[in-house]
Amino acid sequence: MALLTARIFAGVCAAWTLTAAAAGYPEKPIRILTPFSAGSVTDLLARPLAARLAEAWGQPVVVDNRTGAGGSIAAEIVAKATPDGYTLLVGATGPTVVNPLLVTSLSYNALRAFTPITLTATNNLLLTVPPSLPVKSVRELIELARAKPGQLRYGSPGIGSSPHLAGELLAAMAGIEMVHIAYKGSPQYTVDLLAGRIDLVIASAGALLPHIKTGRLRLLAIGNAGRDPAMPDIPTINETVPGFEVVGWYGLLTTAGTPAPVIKKLFAELARILAEPDVKNIYANAGLEVAVSKSPAEFDAHIKNERDKWAKVVKAANIRIE
Repeated sequence: MALLTARIFAGVCAAWTLTAAAAGYPEKPIRILTPFSAGSVTDLLARPLAARLAEAWGQPVVVDNRTGAGGSIAAEIVAKATPDGYTLLVGATGPTVVNPLLVTSLSYNALRAFTPITLTATNNLLLTVPPSLPVKSVRELIELARAKPGQLRYGSPGIGSSPHLAGELLAAMAGIEMVHIAYKGSPQYTVDLLAGRIDLVIASAGALLPHIKTGRLRLLAIGNAGRDPAMPDIPTINETVPGFEVVGWYGLLTTAGTPAPVIKKLFAELARILAEPDVKNIYANAGLEVAVSKSPAEFDAHIKNERDKWAKVVKAANIRIE
């Protein structure tokens, strides 16, 4: 009984300490972990937020790129951090939703390890090829893939990432066979796409758009359900492959058990920052559209819906860690 009482007392003390610390949050540097390399979408998304949080709160906010394992390395660090709001994670489809479906040996419970804060942005995925590939439409790409089964190579920033899932979904729905090549981030697969070492990507605009504008890469279609008003002449993939839809999304999470006052303060400040016109412009130049959740609970529901959706795709496409 004495041991049980001591444990209860220790737990109460720990909870009181965290709650007390929340009152003065933040009192030390904050770290934002991104699961992909410098120059990737998650990196481009995190840096404006870090700069403005630091300016608003007078504490350093550091962006820490921890690549590898499809984003699980960064996620693990946040999952095991002290639940005090000083360690944040840029979440995306791959590391937040899909990795737990693919990896049974994760050292953390992905369903319980994080507290969502807010969605921050969404983006179109662009089906892009080098000009050397003799196709100018989705239909021509599918015909080429059927003529060369297992020979076309598509890149992504990792197994389970949105670009990986998009490639697998296209292959399954179009009845074609392609080879997936995983990279550490968008800068790496963009280099190989420009050099013709891979044949296509279905990926976010960030690293691709400058080369599309100069003609060094060819944009065939977008992954949204409907055409983008910003580029109305570009078709959607589902105009050729009915039912195809993949939209990239990104948000911030932190360690489960972080006191509610800290989550509330982070949510309010991030919502304020994301409403700033200059942040919207920065994101737009990276191919991102600001998207803020109404509440942390709404972002949590979004993640759960995404998990249900992609669990079906992972099973149908038989996606596995290679």
